[in-house]
Amino acid sequence: MPTSEKIQTRNIVTSILFAIALFFFILTFSIGLPIYCRPFYYAHIDAMELDERSGFTKAEIRQAYDEVLDYLTLPGHDFSTGVMAYSESGADHFEDCKVLFDLNAGVLLCSGLCLLLLFILRKIGRLGPFRVGRRSSAFYAALAAIILPIVLGGLASLDFDRAFVIFHKIFFPGKDNWVFDYQTDQIITVLPQDFFMHCGILIGAGVLVFSGLIILVELLKAKKDK
Repeated sequence: MPTSEKIQTRNIVTSILFAIALFFFILTFSIGLPIYCRPFYYAHIDAMELDERSGFTKAEIRQAYDEVLDYLTLPGHDFSTGVMAYSESGADHFEDCKVLFDLNAGVLLCSGLCLLLLFILRKIGRLGPFRVGRRSSAFYAALAAIILPIVLGGLASLDFDRAFVIFHKIFFPGKDNWVFDYQTDQIITVLPQDFFMHCGILIGAGVLVFSGLIILVELLKAKKDK
């Protein structure tokens, strides 16, 4: 039989692991919202009049976007932008993007499986409650996740153009192939910077809503237990 000290240590470790897994699940799930919800982009075609601005039809724009997203998110797809021209440099950038997309999907899957496993072990009584101090570890994970978009969103709102450049310099160090020429990489004509700003807003909103609900539930539970 494990001693009470070992049980306590195990519970602390699993509680911290639960908090870390939940934090990354919230973050990667929210990042996935604009990636996997393609109607989010489709709505921008009319709203931003992308067909008029680019000279491509709505069908051609959707085809190009779908082929790019298929390449970025699904295995076994070659890079393509439909009828739109692209350069080798542009294709290289999307190859770099695919690494990040795959990383996000991998972390989302792993964190989700980790949470599921911990829930099952907790349900069958192999683990104690996931708590750190007086609060549940879910509360602290949600609190940490909710701070991130507030800080980053606040900084980006001061100068989104600069934030956009800094983002690319951080995630694509030493490369400038993310600076597209609309004549050689026509996909950029239907991916305006404002669309990426809206993606950031959706991601931030996803984190805030997801985390906010967890915090609200935890506070209500704590109030009920008093």
